[in-house]
Amino acid sequence: MTNAEAIDVRYSRISHLIGLKRYKEATEEAEALLRDEPEDDQAYALLALIHVHTEQYDAALHWSSESLKRDPENRLAWLVRTNAYHDSEKLDKALDAATEGMRVDPYEPHYYFIRANIYLKRGRYAEAKSYIETALDIRPNNAAYMASLSYAEALLGNHAASRQHAREALNLSVESDTTFLILAWSAEQRGDYEENLNMLKEAIRLDPNDKQIREAYMEGLQKSYKMYRILLAPFTLFKRMKPWQVLLIWLGAAIIFRPLLLIFIIVYVLTHWLTKLLVHVKLFGWSFKR
Repeated sequence: MTNAEAIDVRYSRISHLIGLKRYKEATEEAEALLRDEPEDDQAYALLALIHVHTEQYDAALHWSSESLKRDPENRLAWLVRTNAYHDSEKLDKALDAATEGMRVDPYEPHYYFIRANIYLKRGRYAEAKSYIETALDIRPNNAAYMASLSYAEALLGNHAASRQHAREALNLSVESDTTFLILAWSAEQRGDYEENLNMLKEAIRLDPNDKQIREAYMEGLQKSYKMYRILLAPFTLFKRMKPWQVLLIWLGAAIIFRPLLLIFIIVYVLTHWLTKLLVHVKLFGWSFKR
């Protein structure tokens, strides 16, 4: 076996450990490889990938930079860098990194998926849908991408198309926590609260330690109470509006319906905390110890 072949075997070993979520062992393997090959750009990129998975985003950015110093067009390093910025909510930097990554690797669908996610967060739903469709053109059997298309269609008000894409996503994969989480968002947007909760149950079954999934599940349980959903409806509507529109509505309501607005806010706050208490008791009983 040549040295290059031996290194490829070590790459595969590290990637396999990452896939199994055995991050400590993967880190040890990557560090051992770097001791033997201190200028190996791919080893730095793999080390960065491990830190993305463990949500150590500053470290991921550091090691991806070390990789790119040695090879400015390392594909994995750009992909990791894009994910690190995206997952740490540095969205403008994520877009910049995705643009550079797409130049290096134009057929990597995850860049289109990341851009779509950012545009969904910014209310640019039609653009997001276009990017998801491009990702699916490259990788048509990806369940998470199909789930995201369902979510985009729901946000655009195309509920029939959203439900169809949700069924297609479930046919593609039934064991992906990411897919179930996105399908939960899609169901919530359509007002399918029972399906929303079912999707969240599946997501938390697959990854009970994921903070985002746990928080979404708790919120889903809260929204299972109809009174809370009714009071939440205006705030859901406000999310679709521009800031100046929301401000005008609040000012108008404060002037014209001031007593009713005050009552609404009090009832909303009480309902929010009451349903939160009911969810806590349902899951943990009356114990409030952390």
